[in-house]
Amino acid sequence: MTSTAHQVPLTITAGRAEALQSTFLLMSPRQLYEHFRGDYQTHDIGWSEEQASTVLQAWQRRFVQLAQEALPANASQQIYAFSSTTLDDILQAFSEVSTSRVVGGYLLMLAYACVTMLRWDCAQSQGAVGLAGVLLVALAVASGLGLCALLGITFNAATTQVLPFLALGIGVDDIFLLAHAFIKAPPDTPLQERMGECLRRTGTSVTLTSINNMVAFFMAALVPIPALRAFSLQAAIVVGCNFAAVMLVFPAVLSLDLCRRHSRRLDVLCCFSSPCSARVIQILPQELEDRTVPVGIAHLTTTVQAFAHCEASSQHVVTILPPQTHLVSPPSDPLGSELYSPGGSTRDLLGQEGARQKAACESLLCTHWNLAHFARYQFAPLLLQTQAKALVLVFFGALLGLSLYGATLVQDGLALTDVVPRGTKEHAFLSAQLRYFSLYEVALVTQGGFDYTHSQRALFDLHQRFSSLKAVLPPPATQAPRTWLHYYRNWLQGIQAAFDQDWASGRITHHSYRNGSEDGALAYKLLIQTGNTQEPLDFSQLTTRKLVDKEGLIPPELFYMGLTVWVSSDPLGLAASQANFYPPPPEWLHDKYDTTGENLRIPAAQPLEFAQFPFLLHGLQKTADFVEAIEGARAACTEAGQAGVRAYPSGSPFLFWEQYLGLRRCFLLAVCILLVCTFLVCALLLLHPWTAGLIVLVLAMMTMELFGIMGFLGIKLSAIPVVILVASIGIGVEFTVHVALGFLTTQGSRNLRAAQALEHTFAPVTDGAVSTLLGLLMLAGSNFDFIIRYFFMILTVLTLLGLLHGLVLLPVLLSILGPPPQVVQTYEESSQVPSSAAPQGGGLRWGMSSNLPQHFARVTTSMTVALHPPPLPGAYVYPASDEPTWSPAANNSTGSGSRGLGPASE
Repeated sequence: MTSTAHQVPLTITAGRAEALQSTFLLMSPRQLYEHFRGDYQTHDIGWSEEQASTVLQAWQRRFVQLAQEALPANASQQIYAFSSTTLDDILQAFSEVSTSRVVGGYLLMLAYACVTMLRWDCAQSQGAVGLAGVLLVALAVASGLGLCALLGITFNAATTQVLPFLALGIGVDDIFLLAHAFIKAPPDTPLQERMGECLRRTGTSVTLTSINNMVAFFMAALVPIPALRAFSLQAAIVVGCNFAAVMLVFPAVLSLDLCRRHSRRLDVLCCFSSPCSARVIQILPQELEDRTVPVGIAHLTTTVQAFAHCEASSQHVVTILPPQTHLVSPPSDPLGSELYSPGGSTRDLLGQEGARQKAACESLLCTHWNLAHFARYQFAPLLLQTQAKALVLVFFGALLGLSLYGATLVQDGLALTDVVPRGTKEHAFLSAQLRYFSLYEVALVTQGGFDYTHSQRALFDLHQRFSSLKAVLPPPATQAPRTWLHYYRNWLQGIQAAFDQDWASGRITHHSYRNGSEDGALAYKLLIQTGNTQEPLDFSQLTTRKLVDKEGLIPPELFYMGLTVWVSSDPLGLAASQANFYPPPPEWLHDKYDTTGENLRIPAAQPLEFAQFPFLLHGLQKTADFVEAIEGARAACTEAGQAGVRAYPSGSPFLFWEQYLGLRRCFLLAVCILLVCTFLVCALLLLHPWTAGLIVLVLAMMTMELFGIMGFLGIKLSAIPVVILVASIGIGVEFTVHVALGFLTTQGSRNLRAAQALEHTFAPVTDGAVSTLLGLLMLAGSNFDFIIRYFFMILTVLTLLGLLHGLVLLPVLLSILGPPPQVVQTYEESSQVPSSAAPQGGGLRWGMSSNLPQHFARVTTSMTVALHPPPLPGAYVYPASDEPTWSPAANNSTGSGSRGLGPASE
């Protein structure tokens, strides 16, 4: 008894005949179990269908091993063996979690998060926050996967190989954004309100990106492939757990770090106090000739020689100021003095010193350089120039055009050779089979729900339509196509002929069949069956009926009784038909010499619920060939359904390639739905449809460009790239929403607002992209070329495209087409400008000058006298009487050693 459940093909390449393939058909686990059930060899081992499956798997592994070792190493021939168990073993190895890659990826992420958030200034350093944030996201990913297991969502290769790295990269993006916003909070914000201020600034961005990511993965679940639907649902759940951890737990981590900074503790090693080193910054004064504020000076700064050092108590920083006041022009402003704003005197002093004594203070400036500094002073002024904007638009237009062309190069398909690791014997077998044979055994399965006995003509017609398909291998010219129904009918015709001969010769009569042949006796017993339980036998039918009528059909009343006799009496024909009946017909033993008459009664088989017709498909090389064959098979089954026959095709081509029938349609549908959902979510949360439209435009360009780049990289379109393409919309929100929200919440011209948005989002967005790339880097070490090409390469290109579109294209579009701000800045105007008489000794004069324009002008002075951290609740504060004081009289002294302590004033 054989079945198509397990196939063991053997391919030999040598000599003039380039290749020879042999295929062995094995029993299914159920058939093997039934075959040895009750046997003395299995009665004491708890024989079961699971054990039968284990035996078949062990046999196939041993067969493949012996076949591969059959030839000596120096033989000119090559033997490749493959089995269904071999493929299962490959997929099992493909689905196993690589502990080394997971640990390596997370260690890289920890190292990057710590290093990128460390600062020379302990008050600004957040290395411990980076470590805690990555560990928190890792725990959130683990909890999300555990929740998926509790919900019964099946884990697969994509879950174990990709999701841990992808989810970690996405989660760390929000960690960087919150940490960067927290450290940039206004210095006068009370300690208890720092976290609220941070969430006010970034909570909308984090919520928006997380919701869009979840919606993206839920939309990707529309792809009708169970494994990838499970991956999409798992990714959505993990993103939700990341969001909960970042919004509920990470703020507590930031608050604890704030306490550490105010306690002057070292970063990471928070058990130790932070030592401060004294330094002197020499700033040359710039004299003002007439002591009057000239036209065009928008920033009035007090420049001094400052000595900063830490007191022994490490409770405050003392700054020594000489009594000199000078007016200094602001630094050169590429954006027309829009980008720069007054700040504390420490920053002003360092900025002026860097502008005039760059060489002398180069090492000091390097310690203050970071991505935000780069975005403010180099990237934004360069990007927002008119010529740069034109170049950016031309570049992205050309990239979109090339991507549209690349989209025409994308082909559908995913061959097994792409999944199996290269260089293995399994890959060599699949390559040889695809090159020389391309034969696929399939089956046409008929189900229950219709009457087989009265649908014989429809079954023959279905077989004929299926056999006429272009991809179906025709039988030899001397052999008619065979199905189980053909074998069954021909067997009945054979025993009918034997009965006719025995009846004509007198060896079989109405009352005796013992002198006849075995086949004649079988026909005798079938012919007298009535199917009536009250009168089951009628001997008068021996001469009035036939087992097969003139139309070649089996009488309905004899169909299932004859099926019982055929299955029991013709095992070779049954095996050749590969019918695989369910429920299986009952066992019935023919006894020609039975004298009791009990053997005349034949039990009828139960109505069939499952049967199959085997076919061979050939000439299938490209995905289009498979799609054509599948469509033809589906059309044949549809026509049979109109005749009342319920059938469907089965086999590896229908399992692996049927997805391509509607893959592009599902892809377009999912992308369109997701873009609409993204627009609605952004419009509702940002309260600005025009900004939401710009974001959706950039996301659509990203998806189109990623699709086109796939064509240039030779990556075929299958379910996995479709899931990544759909998810790219949600992932792309990480790179765009932060910039758009920063643009909406700033005042000024479009250029100024775009520059300020870049200043505040460039660092966290870049850090998030780098962290994602570090997580994906571990995928590059996979043994499966499929992982490298279809996950690592696509996700890496997606991350780079997100950086380019979020930090280059979107700011340019906002600076040209951006909406008005959502915040309004108010000024308290006074009808009089405070003025005073000229101070004695040539002091600086304040008041209205005839040279000043008659409109609002910003004139500020900035001077830091002392830096005091806001005291923590319960902390000891030095009384004012214990500290040296500074008085205006000291301003007229000639000494340079006066010590002044007091708050910064602007």
